[in-house]
Amino acid sequence: MTTEPGGGPAGPLPLVMAPGMLCDADLWSEVVFPEGHPVRHVALTEQDVGAMAEDLLASVTGPFVAVGLSLGAIVAFEALRRAPERFHGLCVMSTNAGAPRPEQYAAWRAMDELIDDGRFPDVVEQTLPGMFPVSRPPGGSAERYRRMAYAVGPEAARAQLAAQATRQDASGALRTARCPTVVLSGERDALCPPEFHRVIARAVPGAELREVPGAGHLLPWQNPTAVSTALRDLLAQVRKAPPACPHPATPAVRAARPGAHSPLVTCPHVPAPHTHP
Repeated sequence: MTTEPGGGPAGPLPLVMAPGMLCDADLWSEVVFPEGHPVRHVALTEQDVGAMAEDLLASVTGPFVAVGLSLGAIVAFEALRRAPERFHGLCVMSTNAGAPRPEQYAAWRAMDELIDDGRFPDVVEQTLPGMFPVSRPPGGSAERYRRMAYAVGPEAARAQLAAQATRQDASGALRTARCPTVVLSGERDALCPPEFHRVIARAVPGAELREVPGAGHLLPWQNPTAVSTALRDLLAQVRKAPPACPHPATPAVRAARPGAHSPLVTCPHVPAPHTHP
């Protein structure tokens, strides 16, 4: 977890980056961040989503802009539930705001058992096809994912699997959002298809949904220009927006801890079974 404070009411808002499962800060390495804004990377190493959300909230002081992919976006949803007044901007991608489904619990248990048996490489190989627009990505892309997953390691992977099972439906939290929000969806994301993101965009007041042609789950690798543009546009909206505040009927609650670049298209505002998110 990052602990260095940054930004605040009188300074540039920090961007708090939350990666997906088996991902680390390398996920964002090709993204061009808006100039002048501190960037904080949060590692997802706790065993429940609530504790991960507390890590995200503790990574900076004061207001911030949250950016999350997959599990990282789910963590941002939980942080939003706990402290909506601190969110001055939100960008989520490649994710699912729904509660876990029975087949997901079973898949997560099976993966955890494999890791417990010393077969973490098998889990990496199981998850690899869903990260890309095609089930057999080019060798260089596959190796890059393997390197990142092995850098995260089996211990953190088991924590992330446990955390996945503690997720809740985030619809209520999303309706409390009062900050500029951009939802990014890969057109060819088999893990979290565009339908998931339409649900999220409908729930967040005023959210903008952008579908990225040809992209799969790891959007920041497959189209870093799309992500960079979305962040630049989001920060421009944040600068024009009034300060974020919680919904008057929903006070903030702090729970105890237990390659080629395609152009963007914007879409207007169900699901098939997947292992995660």
